[in-house]
Amino acid sequence: MPKKQTIRTGEVAETSGQYRPVGYRSEITLVKGKRVPPYDGQAQQFINVDKTKHKR
Repeated sequence: MPKKQTIRTGEVAETSGQYRPVGYRSEITLVKGKRVPPYDGQAQQFINVDKTKHKR
């Protein structure tokens, strides 16, 4: 099983998709190339749980 991509607050997202903050049940959408904002007023680590799929 491939390792899930993790990213921290302030870094740039390498892939678009749904990300879940560690320790939370909610998800947020991050866009490739955009900086990850603070979550709940603090720095967080996020796990990519659903990569965006593009039909071509």
